[in-house]
Amino acid sequence: MFIATLIAKESLNERDIQSAIVALDATGATIVRQADIVDDRAVDIFFEGDPVAARASLEAIEGEIDVAVQPEDNRVKKLLISDMDSTMITVECIDELADYAGIKSEIAKITERAMQGELDFEEALRGRVALLEGLDTGAIQQCLDERVKIMPGAETLVRTMVKGGATTILVSGGFTKFAKPVAQTIGFQSFHANVLGESDGVLSGALDGPIVDSARKDELLQAAAQEQNLRLDQCIAVGDGANDIPMLQRAGLGVAYHAKPKAAAAADVAIRYNNLTALLYIQGISASQWVTD
Repeated sequence: MFIATLIAKESLNERDIQSAIVALDATGATIVRQADIVDDRAVDIFFEGDPVAARASLEAIEGEIDVAVQPEDNRVKKLLISDMDSTMITVECIDELADYAGIKSEIAKITERAMQGELDFEEALRGRVALLEGLDTGAIQQCLDERVKIMPGAETLVRTMVKGGATTILVSGGFTKFAKPVAQTIGFQSFHANVLGESDGVLSGALDGPIVDSARKDELLQAAAQEQNLRLDQCIAVGDGANDIPMLQRAGLGVAYHAKPKAAAAADVAIRYNNLTALLYIQGISASQWVTD
């Protein structure tokens, strides 16, 4: 049995649901039952059939509606692992930090290509960090204060999952000086990121220690699941770029959030219209159960 969840950006109506049922019928699926509309925005349709065909057909229906298709079993996840930049926060930290060095446009172009999967992640990261050599480390706190904004729904998602007993991990190809305060603000229980080299109050243009890249994110997911005695189908991973693809594919449910095309194609779910609370609706958790403070 599978669940198709429709989540509208604004409100869901019966016409939307009928369009979804027609779309599922077109794949040869058997509709088992339809749940009531939740919070005027979300509905679950339980069916038997081909989940891949169902997703493709449902994503073609009109309207600002996100679609998740998943097995009925293990719907509520026990581990959340998420990317940071452009996922849990609204910006790419390295691009904003580069602005304080007067080279944002130069670095942002490289960032975009790296996130699209056009460049080797580590090579692109080290190259961009080298361009920041000599930047006063005070720019990091200034960037945090002025530029870094929490993604809508992030705190509600993480805090609600923690209250439900889930383990939450922030993993970033960015930097610990950003990941630590972001993790604390949102409510993540742990974080992993890269360490910017510093010397005499300025950035050295290098990174200290191993790189948190796509392989490392995947390793952290597997290690956390093993440590918590969880199966991978009890885990949910969230990200937006090509360097998130391995963990999106490894987790029981990989969610591409307002993502680059390669990540969206690789994930089980692509959230295009809603904020991060969509991940709660996907788990069958309605607004009455959310932690909002």
